[in-house]
Amino acid sequence: MPKMKTKKAAAKRFKITATGKLKHGVAGKRHRLISHNSKYIRQNRGTKLAAKADVARVVKKFLPYGL
Repeated sequence: MPKMKTKKAAAKRFKITATGKLKHGVAGKRHRLISHNSKYIRQNRGTKLAAKADVARVVKKFLPYGL
């Protein structure tokens, strides 16, 4: 049985925390920020944790061996 390949695009976009949660960057921070208010920019700074339903799909299919 061949090994599953890690999807390299997912490996670049997600990190798995020590407790098994999935971190990802927040969308909408690259350009056109003048049209967003300060609260939006401030709250989307840094990274967020992915939803529980998405974690199972991403880790099982795209990152079968972790990172």
